[in-house]
Amino acid sequence: MARMSAEERRESVIRAAMIEFARGGYHGTSTEAIAKRVEVSQPYLFRLFPGKKAIFLAAAERCVEDTIRTFEEASKGLQGEEALHAMADAYTRIITEQPERLQMQMQMYVAVSSAEQEGDQEFGEAVRTGWMRLWDTVHLPLGADIDETTTFLAYGMLINCLVAMGFPPQHRVWEGLYPSARITGRLEK
Repeated sequence: MARMSAEERRESVIRAAMIEFARGGYHGTSTEAIAKRVEVSQPYLFRLFPGKKAIFLAAAERCVEDTIRTFEEASKGLQGEEALHAMADAYTRIITEQPERLQMQMQMYVAVSSAEQEGDQEFGEAVRTGWMRLWDTVHLPLGADIDETTTFLAYGMLINCLVAMGFPPQHRVWEGLYPSARITGRLEK
């Protein structure tokens, strides 16, 4: 078996960190758990990243980048309502098929709030910067319409909450959403 390069190992740490932080949050996840998942020592982990905060921020950035890529791929060549429905469908599919992506997003928001209450602005700055890149990614395909962009992202946050709370696909709370954003059949097993 070929040895992984430092960059490949770094990528595996980011993927593992996303899973661990998604489950346990920033404060509830140890660097030991991340190192164990990747099968490296903690000292090696800290050769790749200067600390737990850097690992979390790398995982948060990856989570946002993955979501941006989902929207870009779904809306490629589309505008307006077609783009809206394609992005809504793609996003809903991703968060129901890969729940750790949704969980990581939710943990990011909690980490920002917690850190800022403690006077640490770095988490918030990084997450807000990512959020603005996400905003811009959906804004243009939606005709650069601020109201459409706001509504789309507001629906996305509502979907995040409904999925996180486990509302079943047939529940009435889904009825007011874009048909392409409904999870009908996706959560049924």
